[in-house]
Amino acid sequence: MKKMMFAAALLLLAGTAGASETQWSYSGAHGPEHWAELNPSFALCAKGVNQSPVNIKGCIKAELEPLHFDYNGLVTIIKNNGHSIQADYAAGSTLTVGGKSFELQQIHFHAPSEHQVKGEYFPLEAHFVHADAEGHLAVLAVLYDYGSENEALKKLWQQMPKKPGQKEGMASRVRAEELLPEQRDYLRLNGSLTTPPCTEGVLWLIMKNPGMVSQAQVDAFTAVMGGTNNRPVQPLNARTVLR
Repeated sequence: MKKMMFAAALLLLAGTAGASETQWSYSGAHGPEHWAELNPSFALCAKGVNQSPVNIKGCIKAELEPLHFDYNGLVTIIKNNGHSIQADYAAGSTLTVGGKSFELQQIHFHAPSEHQVKGEYFPLEAHFVHADAEGHLAVLAVLYDYGSENEALKKLWQQMPKKPGQKEGMASRVRAEELLPEQRDYLRLNGSLTTPPCTEGVLWLIMKNPGMVSQAQVDAFTAVMGGTNNRPVQPLNARTVLR
């Protein structure tokens, strides 16, 4: 049963859960405001009450347990899935929070950021997508602000596939920890996938401190994506953001 649930989680990560033939995008007739109309399995994109991303403000102070990283692998494949640039990660690297261990599956990117902080976007956001043995998802989000060139992103971008569906094995060694900020304080929130089918029940861990990225790196990513690839912020509703 656990293996079946884990496999289902991987399908959700790939955006193939019952909707692999459905075309969706970030603008126009297939854009976010129409996702729920495109396929019955996308209904939560409109009807969900715990949707992501959100505008982060008015956080509640809490005693959050430290995040424990055991990222001992490397990026194995970089691909253009048509909606983002995705870096698949070698099996065996984990993030532990609240006594639960989640295995890192992949890292993908959005420009500008999906989450806002006090109504402001950041140039880039990375999502480190994890799943536990029962198929529960945890996404670690890192926001990036403009600054010096990011060396880890540089190695990824050097092999960034230009066309949807293309993928390449990584020639350079890229570790997930290289993409994280040095300070590991975080915010915690219950939410959803930010892409169809907008599945809820996702644990979001949002790093307080941003990483650095250059304007040229953001421009290169946006050019390959053919524009922006971020879902608009969603209502917070009854949820609280813990800090």
